[in-house]
This record gives sequence, C-alpha cells and structure tokens, in this order.
Amino acid sequence: MRKALIHLKKSDPVMRAIIDRVGPYRIEYGPAEFHSLGEAIIYQQLNGKAAATIFARFAALAGEPLTPEGILKLSDEQMRGVGLSKQKSSYLKDLAAKTASGVLNFTRLSDLDDEEVIEHLTQVKGIGVWTAQMFLMFSLRRTNVLPTGDFGVRMAMHRHYLDVRRVKKLKKGVAASNPRKRKIKLPTPAQMEKIAECWKPYRSVACWYLWRSLDIKTVGD
Repeated sequence: MRKALIHLKKSDPVMRAIIDRVGPYRIEYGPAEFHSLGEAIIYQQLNGKAAATIFARFAALAGEPLTPEGILKLSDEQMRGVGLSKQKSSYLKDLAAKTASGVLNFTRLSDLDDEEVIEHLTQVKGIGVWTAQMFLMFSLRRTNVLPTGDFGVRMAMHRHYLDVRRVKKLKKGVAASNPRKRKIKLPTPAQMEKIAECWKPYRSVACWYLWRSLDIKTVGD
C-alpha cells in the first residue's frame, strides 16, 4: 500500500494533508463470499448498533456464516421475528435463491472487472450499485472504486475540495475558524470523477481516507 500512498500524496496536495492527518491505512476487509453480501443487505439503511443486533438474531437462526440453504429454510414469520422488514426478507431470499440456482456465482467474481461485478451482483433484488461497490472495495479488495452515490464520500469531497475557503487553508496547513452555517451543495458524480481523476488507480484508498477524515479533526477544521 506504500505505493498507493506515495501516488496519492504526490498527485494531490489536499489528499496529502488528509493522509498525514489521518495516519496509517487500516482498512478492514471481509471475505468475498455469500455471507458478506447477505450481511450487507441486513445492514442497509440501519445504524450500526441496530443492524448488528438484527444480524446476530438472524445468524442465530440461519447459521453463521450465512448460506443460501440456511436462509431458504426460514419462514417469512421467522425472518420478521428477528426484526427484518418484509422487503429485506425478500432481498435475502432472492440472494439465496439466485446463489443456490447458480445465477449468482461467487467463485467467478475475482475474474470479472469492476463493471462486470456490479452487473453480476445487481441481478439480486435489493443490491444496487452502491452495495456492489462496497463489495468490490471491502471484499474483492479492488483499489480503484469511486462510489459516487456514497454520502460520506460526497460530504468529504465538498468539505475538502469544494469549500474554497477551507481548501485554501488546507493546502497551506493552516487551521481555519469555523465558517458560518450555510447550505451545503454536495458534488455531482461528474464533479467527483474530475476531483478523483488524479487518484487513479487508487481511488478506493483515497475514499477510505475521505471517510476517516469525517471522523477526526483534520487540518482546516
């Protein structure tokens, strides 16, 4: 990963300041398998604590790691009983059914390029582009993913790249006073692609630093 950090710091002074402030790259990867995708569906649109509780209850019934057979044996009543909505239950059943039938094949994902992986995974109800991109980043360990629909990445890009006064301070390494509250206009996908152009082929790494930059006090705050 040293090569990625050298590239990002050399190509982008703003990212260099963020990396220096955040510190070492410590991404946590998960296995590129059925279990990870099932867990991702359960966690969608829930805060971490609530999702973890529901997942633990669900895994106690379905078995851990999750398998298509373990999910397909459950009734709708059992799935609702652990706190899953009717919609999420249907998503998990569709994931399990498509995997069991061979429509979804996890063993071949590593041989596909990023766009092909997204196309393959989004065959499942409830798996959109964002979920597929998270799987690419955190399970398949792809280094050049830019999730333009991710709120955290968009917010961090606005904060560090589009807020002109903050960007000027960040580049100089000077702490800025708190600006007056004003309406935030998050970047469009096209703006994000332009900002991230110089990060290639390590956009996933840069996005991890953007996420982390929202969790700590960075230069310019």
